[in-house]
Amino acid sequence: MMEVKVISLPETAFLDSTTIPREDDVYEVWALCYGSGQNQRVHDNFIRRDMHDGPMPLDYFLWVVRNANRTILVDTGMRPEASVQRGRPIDFDPVEGLERIGIVADSVSDIVITHLHWDHAGNIHRFANARLHLQETEIAFATGRCMCDALHRYPFDVEDVVTVVRKTYADRVTFHCGDGDFLPGTSLHVFPGHSPGVQGVRVNTARGPILLASDAAHYFANVLHRKPFIVTVDTRDTLASYTKLMKVAGGMDRLVPGHDPKIRRYYPACIVNGVELIALHETPDPIDLAELGRFDDF
Repeated sequence: MMEVKVISLPETAFLDSTTIPREDDVYEVWALCYGSGQNQRVHDNFIRRDMHDGPMPLDYFLWVVRNANRTILVDTGMRPEASVQRGRPIDFDPVEGLERIGIVADSVSDIVITHLHWDHAGNIHRFANARLHLQETEIAFATGRCMCDALHRYPFDVEDVVTVVRKTYADRVTFHCGDGDFLPGTSLHVFPGHSPGVQGVRVNTARGPILLASDAAHYFANVLHRKPFIVTVDTRDTLASYTKLMKVAGGMDRLVPGHDPKIRRYYPACIVNGVELIALHETPDPIDLAELGRFDDF
């Protein structure tokens, strides 16, 4: 099993409000890890399987982007019921995890849904006052004729999609069409392939901009070896998105994949009420590209 970086920050790194950026366009970015798929293997993760098989777990994250003026939630994690139904156990309910670090669901005003897959768009119904932000191409795909095919609808949960439709009718959804500025210091960028409307969030931090790529790249290895994840709608789009990811991010030390446990190896972290939070706004340990791209060290 991969050796994870030792917890290196006190819980006050997150809880001390005096350290939160005061500038309107600078943020802290925290990855909240609420579970890990330890049974995942290399050959479960790639379309092209020309590498040795072995353990390759994937972590489940959502992301908290905050400064003194606002808190933005990126994705809402999987519903606990769905984790049971799909046989993907989690350590704790992600919404309860947010509450344990002081973020109450009803207080969240803006949520970026990177895409509508079941492990990213669950629990939307529990954020009564939030405005959702997602790509128009994603909702079109999730409610269109491709959902007549079991292969295409497998990564979606109908309850999550129906919730988005209901929130649309309640005027709680903003649909975005392609790349563009979002809130001060942030922008949205489309990376189709895994799903047609996958979007990442570029966030300005004290160390410069970082890119929350979500499932535009599940692992660093997807980008480094140009090997798409096993669940991919369009491989041509995915490969083009890998190129775009690097242009938008500007380097591997600024790219944050959606499920890679190696994030926890390179970045400092703290534990708040039993919840692990990875500080992505902090400078990571020196990035070893050869190590990032390995399949055999998980």
